[in-house]
Amino acid sequence: MLTAKSADLEASCWTPFDSTSLRGEVMAVAQPWKKPGLDGYPHLKKLNDELHSMRFEAGLPSARTIRNHIGRDAQEYWIVNHQAILNAFQQPDLPDLGRLELIVAALAEVARCDDVPSELNRFKSLWKRAVTETVSQASVDPQSDAETDSGSGTEGKPVQDVPEQATESNGEKEQGESGAKGVRADEDQAAEFNYAQESLKGLIINASQALWDDKDALRVFLGVVRRSSGFSRLADAAEERRPANATFYGVKSREFENERSPAGLELVTLHRRLDEHRVKRKWSFTDLENQTGVSAGDWIRWYTHDELPSREAVVAFSHAIHLMLEEHVLLLGLWEAAHDALEVEARCEDLPDQVTFDDAWALRDAAASKLWVLAGVGGDPLSVYGPDLSGGTVPAFTVAGPAGSGRSTALVTIACSLLAAGTRVVLVAPKPSPLRDLASRGGVLACFEQDDLGHDELEELLAQASRAEPVVVVMDDAECLEKCDASRLLEALLQQGAADGTALVLGGDEKELGSGFRWSRRARKAHRGLLLSPREWHAGDLIGVKISGSIAGRPLTPGTGWLHLGDGKLVPVTVPRC
Repeated sequence: MLTAKSADLEASCWTPFDSTSLRGEVMAVAQPWKKPGLDGYPHLKKLNDELHSMRFEAGLPSARTIRNHIGRDAQEYWIVNHQAILNAFQQPDLPDLGRLELIVAALAEVARCDDVPSELNRFKSLWKRAVTETVSQASVDPQSDAETDSGSGTEGKPVQDVPEQATESNGEKEQGESGAKGVRADEDQAAEFNYAQESLKGLIINASQALWDDKDALRVFLGVVRRSSGFSRLADAAEERRPANATFYGVKSREFENERSPAGLELVTLHRRLDEHRVKRKWSFTDLENQTGVSAGDWIRWYTHDELPSREAVVAFSHAIHLMLEEHVLLLGLWEAAHDALEVEARCEDLPDQVTFDDAWALRDAAASKLWVLAGVGGDPLSVYGPDLSGGTVPAFTVAGPAGSGRSTALVTIACSLLAAGTRVVLVAPKPSPLRDLASRGGVLACFEQDDLGHDELEELLAQASRAEPVVVVMDDAECLEKCDASRLLEALLQQGAADGTALVLGGDEKELGSGFRWSRRARKAHRGLLLSPREWHAGDLIGVKISGSIAGRPLTPGTGWLHLGDGKLVPVTVPRC
């Protein structure tokens, strides 16, 4: 039975806590925890003492209470479990910084500390000094031969011999002594390896903290770390002791995750297939190296950087796990798809962000015909690309793309290139379009803004065309003119325009043009066009070429697209701006 005095004492210990945070747990009697022996490590001892002191100020909460206060992650796992909290207080090891910060923040909040960030900074400084102390002592005080002979571990802790049975013969005793020495050697080696791991962890975290404000430098540093042989062993060890929740040192931050490639579907699928087989066989990265002949560092880089493994590595992996022929073909098919997707991405990344019309026009061939149009620039070195409307099966060129893709801007560039070459144009813009701004330019015969293009008016203008003095119709929002009065005239233009010196450049919404109407279907037979940020793979039908899933559905990038000039090749281009 509790006395009044003991009840008051217990209440005073637990008063700082919010009872709702205990989640119905029965509170144990508050008591101090045993401190570890840290003689010879003054900075680490100071860190541990301050941690125990903060727990005392918070009312000596239990490990589970601290765990509850830290909370759970998005997958409903404890961010730090109660045993890890106990270890931070009671083990003679340097605690992980992320875990330490979470514990300190929880205790400071419970103790109603006025300045929690200052407490975190204070403990971070103590932790850094302890890291320096630990690494320094490991460097200047290596294990001596005498210590090894006496059976001491790397931290000066004796390793117990394997007990011998009293009934053993002399030969059995010698064998027992030999076995004991073997056990001690294995334990010493394991201790050295574990200590090397912890030292490497400490160095990585310490350097990361120093570079925290320079994110670019930090990314470079972490990239170098991932490629090191020491990290390969560390990754293997972490893989074998993977926690239930995928947190790194108790920190949920996703700040330094690599952004997934826009071509990521194929790459992610390949990685998932490879990982399924690897996990099924419980292979570490070192096992992968042993089984495939490809270095563990390469496998780690491919996983952590979302990179494409080499084809040789995928083939070696397939042979190592003895895949059936169908699965082997599937893996190589995924590799080919991912490779093509990444090639597309690389070619797009090489495009210039913006090019002026004058700069691009200066690159054209001076001997080009008056019906050559400037559609885009690209390549290395930078070159100009576009169709010659005086040739081909049909005198047409299609510009397609969704709203916001830069379709109207591309049509303006094409019209400007025709005017610069001395070719007369007829502008058709049934909806508000930048094409209308060119109506007053020299060489523009007319600009039609109504949604019912008249047959007689257009026929009169096209009658002025000849092979020497061609006339080109440049049309935006062509889907609005499906049933216009001039539809038969447009169809006739597409049938025999090359002989008459006329041609058609039409632009429209990818989806609307895809539905197809009579004279627009004939324009497709030109097998030429420009796709701007295509949404669907069948958009390639508009310009007479098949496009892959890695091209369709990419992020909308106004002014960049894929040009097809009838040769079966897709060229990534940036559209110059007038």
